Amino acid sequence: MLYRACIVLLISTLFLSSCKSKKRAVSSKKNTRTERVVIKETRKEPIKLPKKTEIKTPPPNASYAEVVATYIDNYSQIAMEEMLQYGIPASITLAQGILESGAGRGDLTRRANNHFGIKCHEWTGDRVYHDDDELQECFRKYKDPKYSFRDHSLFLTERSRYQDLFKLRKNDYKGWAKGLKKAGYATDPRYPDKLISIIERYGLRQYDNKVLGGTIDVADPGEEKIETHTVERGDTLYNISRRYNISVETLKEYNGLDSNTIAIGQVLYLHSIKNQ
Repeated sequence: MLYRACIVLLISTLFLSSCKSKKRAVSSKKNTRTERVVIKETRKEPIKLPKKTEIKTPPPNASYAEVVATYIDNYSQIAMEEMLQYGIPASITLAQGILESGAGRGDLTRRANNHFGIKCHEWTGDRVYHDDDELQECFRKYKDPKYSFRDHSLFLTERSRYQDLFKLRKNDYKGWAKGLKKAGYATDPRYPDKLISIIERYGLRQYDNKVLGGTIDVADPGEEKIETHTVERGDTLYNISRRYNISVETLKEYNGLDSNTIAIGQVLYLHSIKNQ
């Protein structure tokens, strides 16, 4: 009897021990649960780069006047913005660009977006080599034409030899043309005359006046009033002559034209001008 009781006690002890170990196993299993961590991916916004200058190109068979008109259309807004910020007449900037770059067709302009023939000097950016006064001289290269116009503004404003120019009236394009030559910008003795001729031939003063709020120079007492016509789309010398009752040949004589080709934005004199 005692033996049976011992057997029953032993079995009971083993059963209870087994239950406790199962509970521990279940409890341990519950404690080993891991949380699922969700990493939210964040996307970076693309960097917005400055808008690239849109350049219109003249047709392959375009006349020089049409090429110049296209150049003015492309860069007049940039020239006015530079005038507003730095005080250099837009007419001067455009005339220099037309002259120095061949109205955008020059090799240096096409290869390097360099519209003003500015050489490397202390430049650390991209560069190209081009025959100028000497063989294979170093010139600055720009990613966009607008940076060439900005560098032109900085080139003039940051050099002491050009500071007297900024004392002139904002629309004194003749004073600027002569002052640039005097300060050593160009060695060509006819440089001022060339700039003045381009400004007057293509009516570039209008861009100075737009920046200055439409102001115009007051004529000297007794000075003859100058009547002009600004060429618009669809104009021809023939219909302009009919409008103002002037012959085509007379119009050509007044404006020094060798052909009947005119360009949008070009200013035509309607009578003889002294000292032209």
